[in-house]
Amino acid sequence: MTAQDLSSLTKKQLIVLARERNIAGRSTMSKAQLVEALSSTEQDVNRPDPAPDAFAGINIPGISPSDRAQAREKRDALYSRLSSFVDTEVHCAWRSSDGHPCGLPVTVGSPTCGLHGDGTTFDCAIPLTGQLGFSAWPRLLRQLSLATYDTDIFGLDPVIAEMVWHVVNMLYFDYFRVDVEGIENIPMEGGAVLVANHGAAALPYDGAMLGLSVMNEAEIPRRVRVIGTEIFNMLPGVSHLYRKAGGAYAAREDARELLARGHLLGVFPEGERGFMKPVWDAYKVGRLGRGGFADLAQEASVPIIPVAIVGSEEVHPTVMVSKRLAMLVKLVFPEQRLDAVAIALNPVPLPIRWRIRFLPPVEPTAPGHELDSLDQLELAENVRVTIQTALDDILSTRRTAF
Repeated sequence: MTAQDLSSLTKKQLIVLARERNIAGRSTMSKAQLVEALSSTEQDVNRPDPAPDAFAGINIPGISPSDRAQAREKRDALYSRLSSFVDTEVHCAWRSSDGHPCGLPVTVGSPTCGLHGDGTTFDCAIPLTGQLGFSAWPRLLRQLSLATYDTDIFGLDPVIAEMVWHVVNMLYFDYFRVDVEGIENIPMEGGAVLVANHGAAALPYDGAMLGLSVMNEAEIPRRVRVIGTEIFNMLPGVSHLYRKAGGAYAAREDARELLARGHLLGVFPEGERGFMKPVWDAYKVGRLGRGGFADLAQEASVPIIPVAIVGSEEVHPTVMVSKRLAMLVKLVFPEQRLDAVAIALNPVPLPIRWRIRFLPPVEPTAPGHELDSLDQLELAENVRVTIQTALDDILSTRRTAF
């Protein structure tokens, strides 16, 4: 925010900003002094964070010093690349009804920030302040409290989604040390269905890493709207956070609308059987449902991107499954489709090194051609074999899970 923008604010508004930036003696300052003090801290607010080691001082078996150094390098490269999407020298032209300025920098080529622009932030995850990291949180929390922006029809809140991005990146870079291949197969505009093998013992690590891999590695940081099981939409609090962070409900109508709006859709067609696999069946891709994702892609005329994920099925190795526990879960959540509950020995996720490989797209057939049940099953089986072949190839070259 420039000195001119600050001068247009009332003294009360300036004191609120000074409190956010922890400026000492603000209550006794004149308006001119407040403007000067806030102007001098503006450069610090816009300075990118150094890439921290999220687990500094914690000795985690399997994570070497070279792993930590590589994580910092990757994070630095991401911060530098994402900052090019935002012009921190120019501030958003949007003002509230009482003349209060937004205060966020503009996205390149636009007179407004991501929150007050044309809605592209619902598909393109450009950092609102021009940087990732916890130093951006005071400005994000300010926007959250002002509530001057819209969410999309599925509940995505760009501010909350970005804050979740900051937090989960610690797992992505520092703990799971995700390596990505074939990111060039992700389209930079328009819809697509990303179909991946499932794992992670009922916790959605694979969905989170799938979404982060596209935001962190693709040329344009697009969002992947991951379809979640019913339980993520039933638990109080969790359901709201899941939607606000960009997740979507497992309903055909929602999936169809997301594709119609040109979003990337992430699906795990193995369903609950995928994350209930015992450790001895890890990375053996089961039947991909009835092929509903193939019909969705054909209907929307978008490609299917098969994705092979190594790491998710070893984070919480399943030693057994219990049908009795599933019956107890259904007493609380009767609508949940659950035949068994996985039981793992480790409550803390193992620091498995992940590899995610995006495979060449499967283009839709001729427009207007409808897939019958056999067509859907055949296409789903072809995608399953493609994913299984990629998993086998990755595993054959892996020396250790860590």
